[in-house]
Amino acid sequence: RTRARAAAHAGRNEEKIRAAKRFGDFLTLFFRSSRTDFGLRPGAETRTPELNRHIGARMHERLMVGVGRNEFDVGGIVVNHYDDLSDTVKLCSMYDMLLDCAKIAEQSGIQMNLEGLNITTDHVGNFLKNTQMAAEIIRLIGSPKLRILYDAYHMQLNEGKICDTIRAYIDTIGHIHIADAPGRHEPGTGEICYKNVMNVLKELHYTGIVGCELFPKTDTKTAVPAIMEIF
Repeated sequence: RTRARAAAHAGRNEEKIRAAKRFGDFLTLFFRSSRTDFGLRPGAETRTPELNRHIGARMHERLMVGVGRNEFDVGGIVVNHYDDLSDTVKLCSMYDMLLDCAKIAEQSGIQMNLEGLNITTDHVGNFLKNTQMAAEIIRLIGSPKLRILYDAYHMQLNEGKICDTIRAYIDTIGHIHIADAPGRHEPGTGEICYKNVMNVLKELHYTGIVGCELFPKTDTKTAVPAIMEIF
């Protein structure tokens, strides 16, 4: 009975996805992943097969719509901080998971992007909190299908020095999100000089996507000109 319900749910998801594809072209499309805890402890026999099935299903959804990239982040509130585990165990587990995911990405042709989140305001307890860790793991794994989603808002809150960081790790960056900090509103409402950031991206010949993931401080009509001004 449970399998029948799951199959019916999967069928409805595919119908919705195909309908969305018929609606038109998408610049960005988000799918809410499940809250399943796949386990952080090394050697968990069920972790890798279950995770691979989960990631494989998400890749299938993206391929149906024609989306060529996928973002990895925890999202929302961190409900389990795994305080009984050391950072070493967490790091090794993350490496193992990303190694498996990179193989799936290469097989499917989907570009995966790893996003660190701020731990001061929105995602207290999130493990991946700086660009250096993400970049070093990506360089160690060495897959062209695994890159960083560099969110300037999150990283300004966590580590600052946006331009220097982009210069140091541009080879690992595949997607960029912008929003001013603090506040997560349009450029010009916070402390980040986005004209300088965009100049650095031009200097480095960055050709990837720059997405605006923000909340207009007043309204969209006011926010859009502020966004366009930095390009």
